[in-house]
Amino acid sequence: MAIISDYDEQDNKPLSSSSVSQKPFNAVLDSANPLGFLETVFEFLGRESDIFKSDSLVSDVNAVVRIVKDKLETEEKKRKENVQGSPGKAEKKYKEDVPVVEKAEEVKEAMEEDKKGPLDPNKGNGLDLDSYSWGQSLQEVSVNIPVPPGTKSRFIVCDIKKNHLTVGLKGQPPIIDGELYRPIKVEDCFWSLEDQKSISVLLTKTDQMEWWKCVVKGEPEIDPTKAEPESSKLSDLDPETRSTVEKMMFDQRQKSMGLPTSDEVQKQEILKKFMAEHPEMDFSRAKMS
Repeated sequence: MAIISDYDEQDNKPLSSSSVSQKPFNAVLDSANPLGFLETVFEFLGRESDIFKSDSLVSDVNAVVRIVKDKLETEEKKRKENVQGSPGKAEKKYKEDVPVVEKAEEVKEAMEEDKKGPLDPNKGNGLDLDSYSWGQSLQEVSVNIPVPPGTKSRFIVCDIKKNHLTVGLKGQPPIIDGELYRPIKVEDCFWSLEDQKSISVLLTKTDQMEWWKCVVKGEPEIDPTKAEPESSKLSDLDPETRSTVEKMMFDQRQKSMGLPTSDEVQKQEILKKFMAEHPEMDFSRAKMS
């Protein structure tokens, strides 16, 4: 607040030909009502002097009052906008933030999926997915895709290539369409319609000593170290293949438990035998690779 008192004449000269009264002037400037202060000042000047008898001066004062009033109204409007915010800007800001939030959620979900890691295989050493299920042996991969009951074979689309598989129904998006986990022998693969309610696809592996993690890349994967062939089928293998399979199964179990594989065990046995035959040598820094 500002208090103006004791109205003084500038340079001790009268404002007009008539003398100005020495009557004291008291007015309080309230920032919430500056126009009231100006009105009081002008009333005092009009009462105690002839300053407003000039028409041009009155017009100038009125113009100044209008300018001050407009400026105050503009500042008040801006102040309210800053306090309350602009709804249009707030809505625009919300729309801009929505894609960022959605993207953050997608990244979070992807990170959670990565944390889950490989899944335990089903009884067929594969997985049961929403649109199809699959299983495998060391030699083959079998895929089963349910279709509406009564489906005819002429409505089925099945394209088997060395590194790609597409399966579905005509006029509809494919159920399976992607790059195979590993190459296959196309000439030894086939598909069939089972009881007009499911499509069965048999894929013959090129590498018949490896477990597949998935049928097509990008789908959920199994933990291949937990895949096991059926015991009844081991006896059907020739001695060499059976020995290789048993060795691979042993190595997978050892790795899952953090233990040495059969090759590593063999190397350790050779080193121990050599150490026993040469006690004069220092093997404290010997490393197995």
